[in-house]
Amino acid sequence: MNIIQGNVCSAKGFKAFGDKTGLKKDKADMAVIVSEAPCIASGTFTTNVVKAAPVLWDRDKVSNTIYGVVANSGNANACTGEQGIRDCADTAQALAALIGKEKENILVCSTGVIGVNLPMDKIIPGVEKVYNGLGDTYDHGVAASRAIMTTDTVEKTVAVETEIAGKKVTIGGMAKGSGMINPNMATMLCFITTDCAVSKEMADKALKAAVSDSFNMICVDGDMSTNDTVLLLANGLAENKEIDTDGEDYNKFYEALCYITKTLAIKCADDGEGATKLIEAAVNGAKSKEDARKIALSVVSSNLLKAAIFGEDANWGRALCAMGYSGADFDPMSVTIDFRSENGTIRLMTEGVPIVFDEEKAANILSAHKIYIDMLLKEGNESATAWGCDLTYDYVKINGDYRS
Repeated sequence: MNIIQGNVCSAKGFKAFGDKTGLKKDKADMAVIVSEAPCIASGTFTTNVVKAAPVLWDRDKVSNTIYGVVANSGNANACTGEQGIRDCADTAQALAALIGKEKENILVCSTGVIGVNLPMDKIIPGVEKVYNGLGDTYDHGVAASRAIMTTDTVEKTVAVETEIAGKKVTIGGMAKGSGMINPNMATMLCFITTDCAVSKEMADKALKAAVSDSFNMICVDGDMSTNDTVLLLANGLAENKEIDTDGEDYNKFYEALCYITKTLAIKCADDGEGATKLIEAAVNGAKSKEDARKIALSVVSSNLLKAAIFGEDANWGRALCAMGYSGADFDPMSVTIDFRSENGTIRLMTEGVPIVFDEEKAANILSAHKIYIDMLLKEGNESATAWGCDLTYDYVKINGDYRS
């Protein structure tokens, strides 16, 4: 597998673009992705009972042959009733008409403010404007990734190449996500494109598993959104033998897909609203995979721990406390906890016994940007990793006037 500079335009047959359509005051706010060949599609969506209209549209259409996606920022089209569904259909129809397909062949995503109807007088002409700018270069993909940003401070893209059945296969992706980030996905959108030939069944299997260890293992603020969506489009233009069963070819595809989802998930956590630090919590020695996941997520989700990391205070007790209410089964007297960074490692607890440590050394370790929290149990052989960020004053500032 080779990591390349790329995005959703890297795989054969995909074009994209993003531009201003008037949904935001003076920023790009709509992206379009189109494939020249028919795609099988796979998707994972928010588990929130309150689901935005685009989520309902995409869940119903993702089993169809797909040719394109329209994604807007600035308006979530959530809690908008039947009008929201009609607006999804009209948005899809606008792109479908331009490429000579049916609206059922188009997926739609939105992100932004909840409870406001889409301004369709801007959406419909906006689709045509963005479509007319489509291209397959790296810069076209960057433009698309910037158009889906809300409170994100940087665009999030990644691409890899791998060889499957003697053919070069490319997978590229882009994502947005900065706040309302909580386990089981969050207010994040992710679009992954590939020229790999893969069956719908195997694409669904791979995406579900990849998301479980990436987007479902991040937390910024504990809030779950109404719009969370990850979409995978595969057009088969790499001309590899279709992956339709488990085996070496599937494993190579899955490995590359995991790299895409994990990289984008970490970028979302690292760009958390107001964040100054990235936190990686790793659990080893858990009784089950589920226990390991629960513990790791609980630790990165703890507001008290996140605040301590912001203050560069090695308050390991908050980590142990979060482990305890995670719902996982473990013996606290067997837990060992280390904090580490590029500045060194410090042990804070060994098998349930606290260690008197050098506060100055600990502060120096926590002064780095990326902080690792390592938790060793003696319950079994399972492990898991979760990612989050610190909780800062700026998080409140950003969300105190989000709508303005």
